[in-house]
Amino acid sequence: MIDLKKRINEIKQKHAELERAISQQEVLSSPEKYRKTIKRYQELTDIINKWQEYEELQKRYEETKSLCDSEDEELATLAQEELATLKHQIERLQQELQLMLLPRDPYADKNIIMEIRAGTGGEEAALFAADLYRMYLKFAERKQWRTNLISANETSLGGFKEVIFSIAGNDVFSHLKYESGTHRVQRVPETEASGRIHTSAATVAVMPEADEVDVEIRPEDIRVDVFRASGHGGQHVNVTDSAVRITHLPTGLVVSCQDERSQIKNRAKALKVLRARLLNLKRMEQEAQISEERRKQVGTGDRSERIRTYNFPQNRVTDHRIGLTLYKLDKILEGELDEIIEALMADEQARKLQEL
Repeated sequence: MIDLKKRINEIKQKHAELERAISQQEVLSSPEKYRKTIKRYQELTDIINKWQEYEELQKRYEETKSLCDSEDEELATLAQEELATLKHQIERLQQELQLMLLPRDPYADKNIIMEIRAGTGGEEAALFAADLYRMYLKFAERKQWRTNLISANETSLGGFKEVIFSIAGNDVFSHLKYESGTHRVQRVPETEASGRIHTSAATVAVMPEADEVDVEIRPEDIRVDVFRASGHGGQHVNVTDSAVRITHLPTGLVVSCQDERSQIKNRAKALKVLRARLLNLKRMEQEAQISEERRKQVGTGDRSERIRTYNFPQNRVTDHRIGLTLYKLDKILEGELDEIIEALMADEQARKLQEL
């Protein structure tokens, strides 16, 4: 169990350091650094306030406990009743404090790059990938997050073989990290004359967006190839070599981008995706070192794992990791993911507490 008093003393010291840092020119001159410092300062303020509330309840508990042996029977009875209430409140506060003191995910505040790829199921899988893409865009809109399309490989029927996009805002990674894995769909395709239900799948990878300080990409470690962008035809197909393919030689990772007409813009987007993939590899290695169990809990981006099923005939969504089933697939596809994500967050917190 967490040593609350020891951890609170450490937090008070860090809180004082942040209070001094907020007024320093180095922090004030950097909007991003200032935002992060203020946010962490407020988080620690909330913990300290919660601890003060906890201490006050403990004091009241001891005072009330001394009244339980009073010769005044009525007073002793009232004290016993209040003692039970206070004990419940103290236990609740203790659990809240333990949750607040759990180790922070170092990537929690990061923006993300999300990759959705059609899996088994051909065109139906590609259409499902498009459904997932729209679902996440709508969820981001509800959260007032910003989205930006990086790369898309569309099919003739409006699906996606692959779509890569970024989402920026408050606590994006901490909410969407649970989406990594294989998503399965069960429904009757529009092209199916017999009305038979088909099962297909799409894979989702959620990667924290990397700053240049997070991942260094040396010029000698990459090979950049340019080629002519492909498309369905028409006036907007590039006739110049503007598409870019970047190969990271040490890892063998390959990223291509052809959505922009400018080779410079395509190169910048491809580097952004490559940097995120490299940071994600680093994150997975770190989590693997902590322990296999811990790695499972926080999500690894393992695309072979079936995490969720979307059943259209029953209007049902089942998250297999926590056994949660909701009969409102239509609303979930409109971006109402909060209930699922909050349940996954609660499950992760419970598992972390169990580890202590």
